[in-house]
Amino acid sequence: MMSQYSKQKLSVSSKLTQISANRCFDGEQHYYRHESLATNTPMTFSIYLPDEALAGQRCPAILYLSGLTCNADNVTHKAHFQQKCSELGVIFIAPDTSPRSSDDIDVADDERYFVGQGASYYVDAVEAPWSEHFNMQSYIVDEFYDLVRQEFPVNSIGITGHSMGGHGALLLGFKYPSKFVSVSALSPVCAASESDWGQAAYTQYFGDDKSLWQQADAAKVIAKAGQQYASLLVDQGAADNFLSEGQLQTEKLQQACKDAQQPLTLRYQAGHDHSYYFIQTVIEDHIWHHYRQAQLS
Repeated sequence: MMSQYSKQKLSVSSKLTQISANRCFDGEQHYYRHESLATNTPMTFSIYLPDEALAGQRCPAILYLSGLTCNADNVTHKAHFQQKCSELGVIFIAPDTSPRSSDDIDVADDERYFVGQGASYYVDAVEAPWSEHFNMQSYIVDEFYDLVRQEFPVNSIGITGHSMGGHGALLLGFKYPSKFVSVSALSPVCAASESDWGQAAYTQYFGDDKSLWQQADAAKVIAKAGQQYASLLVDQGAADNFLSEGQLQTEKLQQACKDAQQPLTLRYQAGHDHSYYFIQTVIEDHIWHHYRQAQLS
């Protein structure tokens, strides 16, 4: 059943189409679809609304960016964030990771999972055919950000994410600090322009212009931006195979924060890998991190 809040909002707005709503702890887990001008495709997202938000009370929100091959379902089904968000009165929002092809829209793709649909790195591509739809930076920080604030009772937004989404959270958080009150990341890709994954994607999205690669590299953006937040929380599984393979390059984030004088709490979690079991282990700490910063903002 749709909540009274959703009925009231959607009766005067045609921007969102509700896909589902399920009671979960003291709140509801919703899914929505909308037409995006930034990507020129339909986009979907999930949003957890605690009872305070369902009653119309403004609440702090966390925007979660997912990793390669994921969509809004992965974190919503596997991370187990709903109970803590219910207890604290926090909204949790998970957009899709990229535009997708549909029956009447053909979106660029690549057989490599770290380049095509399900990827995006949350950047705006400039090279054809990617530039027609792969405009995820504009989508997240302009269109989706404004949509969420207009349609739901949000009083502040913190940004976090996992892997490629952790890269997106760091990148967008430090490029647009006026939009976000807090930033954290889980197992982030820290130096995309220097990892095999990122180089493969950026060759497609940006061509050979390495200056554009650097503008889409989280560590380089942080070093240039300087301190923007009172604290930055990053968790990394110490047994993560992608860390040992050089895809994440966490040490470059550490150096960038040192250069920027950005306070960083970097925790290597012994025995943990890159999976959602790791995310379940640390997600409550990240919710607390964003909740505390929202109270101070």
